[in-house]
Amino acid sequence: MARTILIIDDDRELCDLVGELLRGEGFDVDAHHSGDGAIERAVGGGYELVILDVMLPIQSGFEILRGIRRRSAVPVILLTARGEDVDRIVGLEIGADDYLPKPFNSRELTARIRAVLRRVQPREQDGSPQIIVGDVTLDPATRTVVRNGATVELTTVEFELLQMMLSSAGRVVTREEISQKVLGRPFDPFDRSIDVHVGKVRRKLADTGDGDERIKTVRGVGYIYAQPRR
Repeated sequence: MARTILIIDDDRELCDLVGELLRGEGFDVDAHHSGDGAIERAVGGGYELVILDVMLPIQSGFEILRGIRRRSAVPVILLTARGEDVDRIVGLEIGADDYLPKPFNSRELTARIRAVLRRVQPREQDGSPQIIVGDVTLDPATRTVVRNGATVELTTVEFELLQMMLSSAGRVVTREEISQKVLGRPFDPFDRSIDVHVGKVRRKLADTGDGDERIKTVRGVGYIYAQPRR
C-alpha cells in the first residue's frame, strides 16, 4: 500500500509539480491550499507525512504546526524561504522534523522525505537492550525515555539523537556523525538544525541532580553526554 503525503501550500503549481514527482516515487499525494482547515486535515487524514509551507493565507505555517503538534506526532517537513534561518530555527523549535528552503531540488525533497520516514518506521522485534545512564533510561523497543521516574516526551529526531548520545556516553559524538546517522544527510557546517535539536533535548532532560550539564558542547567538534558522577 502506497504511503500518502499531504502538501499544505497555496502555490497550486508547486503542489502539482511535487505531487507528480512523489507519485513517480511511489507515494500517494493530497494537497491543501490554505491555512483554513489545515490542522484538521493534517491530523485527521491518516497521512504518513506532511509537507507544510511557512507562508500561507489565513493561518501561518507556524500556527498550523503548533496546532498539529498539540494533537499529533505526524512527521512534518517545513518549507521555508531561502536564507530565512530564523524560520527554520523557529520551525524546529515548534516541532518540525526537518525543513527545506525554497526553491528546492526534487532529489533533495525525496531524500529528506525518505530519511524522515525511516526514522519513524516501527522497528519490529527490536531486541536492543535498554540504555541506562544515571537517572535516564532509554528503551529502543518501546521508544520511550524515562528520567528519574518520569516519562520524557521526545520527537523522533530527538529520540534518535539521545539514543546515539547515550550509547556513546563519555565519548565525543561529532556533528558529522549526528548529521549522517540521525538526520540522514551529509554534514553541512552552516546547518543549525543539529544545534536546535540538541538544545531541545537538553531542556527536556534538564540538568543532572548535582547541577552538571548532561550534554556538553565540544567547540568545533560536536557534543558529549557526560557520564554521571559516582
